[in-house]
Amino acid sequence: CIALRMNSIEPVIIIHGLWVNGLVMSWLARRIRRCGFAVHVYSYPSVRLSLTENAERLARYCASLGVPRVHIIAHSIGGLIALKMLETTPTISCSRLVLAGTPYGDSFAAHRLARWPGGSALLGRSITEWLNQPRPGVHAAETGIIAGNRGFGLGRLVAPDLPRPNDGVVTLAETEIPGVIHRVVLAVGHSAMLISRDAARQCCAFLRSGHFEEVATK
Repeated sequence: CIALRMNSIEPVIIIHGLWVNGLVMSWLARRIRRCGFAVHVYSYPSVRLSLTENAERLARYCASLGVPRVHIIAHSIGGLIALKMLETTPTISCSRLVLAGTPYGDSFAAHRLARWPGGSALLGRSITEWLNQPRPGVHAAETGIIAGNRGFGLGRLVAPDLPRPNDGVVTLAETEIPGVIHRVVLAVGHSAMLISRDAARQCCAFLRSGHFEEVATK
């Protein structure tokens, strides 16, 4: 942290998704570091705490770094927590925000899982709060969306009728955010984003320039 303050580097905070911890972000974090960024992997209780509580904890963590601005890369519901933090804590300044596989609009798979015995408990308080509140606008940071269209993931088990295209958990439509124009769709599944070289390269490109690289189409 001392080195960050001395060099005025904007650190990159990497945030995981549901049911896991920061260890699953290790591959992505390593690749972002190789791009020259100072990386912090943030862990939080994705089930036990509410969205608001997790957003407050994230805000305290960002403030503890002692820097004027941060970048954020967030996967799945980690993106929801980042958005909630930026909505409720304007003192935290985020320069660029990358949302990877984040179900901003809704979550078909979560609604399906909630119907299962014990499903609501598995989903946890954060995603439940998100699904039952108005969606915040995104104005506090340059925002880029990474979505996947390779439909392989746990969501297909709980929701075999998950609308296509999807990444196996989140549909492409669910990742869309009104007013956000920077978006790239990769041939990856929901969890595979975390180990994908293409996803890491796109994250680095957006953090550097505010734009994704063009994806070649076959």
